[in-house]
Amino acid sequence: MTVKNSTIGYPRIGRNREWKKAIESYWKNECTEAQLHEQLEQLYIQQIAVQQEKGIDLIAVGDFSYYDHILDTAFMFNIIPKRFKQQNLSKLDTYYAMARGNEAAQACEMTKWFNTNYHYIVPEFADAEPTLVENRPLAYWKKAKEALNINGKPVLVGPATFILLGKGYEQKDVSTLFKQLTPLYVQVLKELEEAGVEWVQIDEPIFVTDQANDYWKEIDAFYQELAAAVNELKIVVQTYFESVTDYNKFVSLPVSGFGLDFVYDEGQNIAAIRQNGFPEDKHLFAGLIDGRNIWKGSLSEKQAFIEDLLTFVSEEKLVIQPSSTLLHVPVTVKSETDLDEQIKSGLSFAEEKLEELHLLIDLLQNKHEKVNQYEEELAKFLQSSSRLNSAVRSELANITDEDISRASTAERQLLQKKKFNLPLLPTTTIGSLPQTTEVRQNRLKWKQKQITDEQYDQFIQDEMKRWIKIQEEIGLDVLVHGEFERTDMVEYFGAKLDGMTVTKNGWVQSYGSRCVRPPVIYGDVSLSETMTVKESVYAQSLTEKVVKGMLTGPVTILNWSFPRVDLPRHEIMNQIGLAIRKEVKALEENGIEMIQVDEPALREGLPIKKEKREAYLHATVYAFKLATTDVRDTTQIHTHMCYSKFDDMIATISALDADVISIEASRSHGNIIASFENFHYDKEIGLGVYDIHSPRVPSVEEMIHNIDRALSVLDKQLFWVNPDCGLKTRNEKQVIEALTKMVEATNQYRKKVALQLN
Repeated sequence: MTVKNSTIGYPRIGRNREWKKAIESYWKNECTEAQLHEQLEQLYIQQIAVQQEKGIDLIAVGDFSYYDHILDTAFMFNIIPKRFKQQNLSKLDTYYAMARGNEAAQACEMTKWFNTNYHYIVPEFADAEPTLVENRPLAYWKKAKEALNINGKPVLVGPATFILLGKGYEQKDVSTLFKQLTPLYVQVLKELEEAGVEWVQIDEPIFVTDQANDYWKEIDAFYQELAAAVNELKIVVQTYFESVTDYNKFVSLPVSGFGLDFVYDEGQNIAAIRQNGFPEDKHLFAGLIDGRNIWKGSLSEKQAFIEDLLTFVSEEKLVIQPSSTLLHVPVTVKSETDLDEQIKSGLSFAEEKLEELHLLIDLLQNKHEKVNQYEEELAKFLQSSSRLNSAVRSELANITDEDISRASTAERQLLQKKKFNLPLLPTTTIGSLPQTTEVRQNRLKWKQKQITDEQYDQFIQDEMKRWIKIQEEIGLDVLVHGEFERTDMVEYFGAKLDGMTVTKNGWVQSYGSRCVRPPVIYGDVSLSETMTVKESVYAQSLTEKVVKGMLTGPVTILNWSFPRVDLPRHEIMNQIGLAIRKEVKALEENGIEMIQVDEPALREGLPIKKEKREAYLHATVYAFKLATTDVRDTTQIHTHMCYSKFDDMIATISALDADVISIEASRSHGNIIASFENFHYDKEIGLGVYDIHSPRVPSVEEMIHNIDRALSVLDKQLFWVNPDCGLKTRNEKQVIEALTKMVEATNQYRKKVALQLN
């Protein structure tokens, strides 16, 4: 059997998040640039070595990054906005300034990578003058070659994906951008070929969307020029996350291989092959191992699928691989020393997925011993009785439409305005406050039983008390308890809900150096005891002002977790919604009558294919209303969404029927405001007036400008003033300074309105 295996990409962060620690150390001036390069190059080689040791034939190289692969591509091709070029920073500091912003310039926009929880830095093409600054893939290929003597598969982001996921290309003709970038890609590939590279991977996930439909002329011309420029170098165009939109155009590109996702395509890619065949002279890179979730899959089923593929492509032209880069899963299950063994037996992280690839090759070669052991462990997990809760399923079946309805928006607004009596443009924050070193250290001491539960609870209460006072002194109108007891807005609930669990080292990269540990949904989800009442009630006891209860919504908990794969996603979402519904009711019964149920990941789960979106949006509205409607009309429900484009889903946001919504708006330069120009949004809303993902603290005047811009289309009687997102990643000094300026900006605006009225 001559079938080979391959990887598309690998986690950057390291087994112990060495990547994060090194980068943040550089940002804090605790290490030099040379030391950072040394540490990250060692980590890169270690990651390549793991893939080599696991028997991978074609190892992706150059997918490593110092922050983000799209930012890397922009930097490589000199797509650097003038506001950063004119600062005369070092290359590395310019790179990080684009990602994070600095005192002199706002960061580039950041948004979700397709329908994942990874964020990329959006390229800005408006004033771009593309040139090749460095052959980055070649540099990474050489490092792997010199250290481990492998001929790796360099990875590049393709031009269609790079251009169409950017901004400002509308101001330049797209065909012009293709023409400008084509010779640069040609130069990169020629240099790779001259160095001895055999295969190069060009990532074009944009081909699974509709966005490329209008540009196939430019796309085909680009790949024709690449094909003409190289002789021996083989190119695989790689897609993932869905089925390709136009299969026949895709497989007609003049390249050597095509990468298809056979996990998340819902059977469409194999259907296209069965209907149209597969080019005899091309290689098929078949994504068979789930690159986005953490469950083992049946190898025997995958073997049968491979045998089906082999009726369309020869053994020597078939390459099996994960469905996408393994960037989206943790590094290894071996680090999970505290996890329940039955659950652990069903898990497969990045290193284990490499083993799955090797086991598939064994199976194709009739080597069954290790495969049998693998299948036995999987069966042990699948047959676990802890995965079923018949009471939850019965309760959901009896929910009616009346159970998820409230009085009209207008009725609720009158009652709530009378109850809370807030000033014009009420100020608040999104929820979390700084997770300082002291907070993290005390949490670690508690987990390691170095301090008692009582000591830890006292510490958390002291932090809440201190920050309630700080918020009062700043002058915020609605306060938060700060979430000091929480590591993460989803992980916290994953640790408390039945049917879910959390990992010890299951970290994945979310954006930049920010890593999260998605909870694991292994069974039916339910609530057996309250999760947030104690902290919320204590915080409210400290002040006469309103303190919001803070929860994460069912859509976000699902989208930011690793869900089970044997139930439809909407059923899992409803189980979570029912659990949150009970928590919301418990908060209300304990005197917390302003409750925020955050849904920052609502758009993130939006299907890539447009025809699937209506069903998803309907399901999200149902789950959110299930979670939030079992309250009195005087109880005010808030929600929050971040880093999303909402122009095509304003109706859905309105249908959620939350009393108040807060949305990110500052880093996207307020472009979201245009979404409300043609839609009458009758609920209360706050558009973030400053970007919390950057250490930069904007001026009072800048915040006033952002308020003024929002109120050009929104009703000031319904408008709230708040930051973009939670403040846990910022330090205390930055938070106090920024919130103080935010309140000052609001007060100045209130005076302006008062003068206008007089």
